[in-house]
Amino acid sequence: MTASREDDPIHTVRTIARIAQILIELRDEYVARPRADTLLQFRQRLDDMLALRDELAQRADNVRVAEAEQS
Repeated sequence: MTASREDDPIHTVRTIARIAQILIELRDEYVARPRADTLLQFRQRLDDMLALRDELAQRADNVRVAEAEQS
């Protein structure tokens, strides 16, 4: 069983990194101009990260299963 591009943990890791960069930018924006909508965006990105954490765990499990099957 070969993982598709979408099932590859690399895709999830890259998405996590992009969101981490967005969080840094939102932090800088909030420090420069504290606004409630910026805090809301920050919280939404954190929620995205939590979902991606679960997705990464699932994909990592799939990789381990696939590797075990190949052994």
